[in-house]
Amino acid sequence: MRVGVLQENLAKALSVVGRAVSSRSTMPVLGNILLEARDNQLRLAATNLEIGVNCWIGAIVEDEGAITVPARLLVDFVGNLPPERVDMELSVRTQTLHLRCLKIEANLKGIDAAEFPHIPTVGEQNGPGLMDSGDGVAIELEPGGLRRMVDQVVFAASSDDSRPTLTGVEVTFHQSRITMAATDGYRLSLRSAPVGSELPAEKMVVIVPAKSLAEFARISADADENQPVQVLVTQSRNQILFQIWGRNQEGKGGSFHRVELASQLIDARFPDYHAIIPKTHTTRTVVDTAAFLKAVRLAILFARDNANIVRLRINPANGAGSGQLSLTATSAEIGDSVNDIDAMVEGNDLEIAFNGKYLIDVLSQIEQPQVLLETTQPTRPGTIRPVGMGEDEFLHVVMPMHPSR
Repeated sequence: MRVGVLQENLAKALSVVGRAVSSRSTMPVLGNILLEARDNQLRLAATNLEIGVNCWIGAIVEDEGAITVPARLLVDFVGNLPPERVDMELSVRTQTLHLRCLKIEANLKGIDAAEFPHIPTVGEQNGPGLMDSGDGVAIELEPGGLRRMVDQVVFAASSDDSRPTLTGVEVTFHQSRITMAATDGYRLSLRSAPVGSELPAEKMVVIVPAKSLAEFARISADADENQPVQVLVTQSRNQILFQIWGRNQEGKGGSFHRVELASQLIDARFPDYHAIIPKTHTTRTVVDTAAFLKAVRLAILFARDNANIVRLRINPANGAGSGQLSLTATSAEIGDSVNDIDAMVEGNDLEIAFNGKYLIDVLSQIEQPQVLLETTQPTRPGTIRPVGMGEDEFLHVVMPMHPSR
């Protein structure tokens, strides 16, 4: 193998695949990144057997070939090279990769590429729209909208591996809509949006690991917004694949041609979350999103030592004045904080306590200028959604806390 690539593009590709490298494995090759030169492209790949990432970048290929090299060493070495051409040459006999950039040279001991696990790919044969190949269903989605959907639900998934079902996001394709739901038992984030392409006639529901969707969101930040993301669900193999096309940004931190991310699905039944969604409310509060977020961030400074408890006191308008939302946080060791925000309040006054971190998580993902908070009782869940979006588009449910007086 002899191949030349730009340092910026190589560094970009390594940052794309690097998080899929296994940090703890009995298979040494899983700690390596695969480099494969073919068809004037260099493919980089990494996997931990749960998620696999392929990334293609432009290259000048003189001799085709493949090798796997230690991921951490390669990432650190390439990251410290100057932004010039990097030439790589493989010695097949010793499985050693020689790298040269200007006057800098290095030799990296590798492992034969034949030992690297196969990572499934979407493939070039999938055309636009819906395709049923007998092994799966392919759907095209707009990258920016899909990324925002993912960002607005993944934070609500559990990080507790003892409850594997809750570490995933339920994704439903049905009636020209895609719906995502995530919950950790204390909060629920529900997001739905129409899909431009045709969907399967039958309802299709899968559970995708939240970590895999978070990786997709990170990678797709560099996607070409004019090229749809192709999603291929292969239920027979219990896998989901995403194909992302890169945008041309030479000289701006590097670029990739395309990335394919493959993830195992979670084979389980997602809990019926509809039962915890409040059907009514007694108090409706509309407040400025940025002001609410800033107030919670100030309150959390005092709530960190008290289980992140932030008390919300909701007061309707008196006479000609406006309503008010008051946030209070108390720490026996460092003091307390009170922050009042003007709000439009309909209904009864109420005091309810929430986990301030949960409020920050959801408010940080709301782009609309105003947010709606609906509540009933101090012991019942509250719902949060952006003003201008219906409950069938974006709904966040958060359980209250019951602090001792």
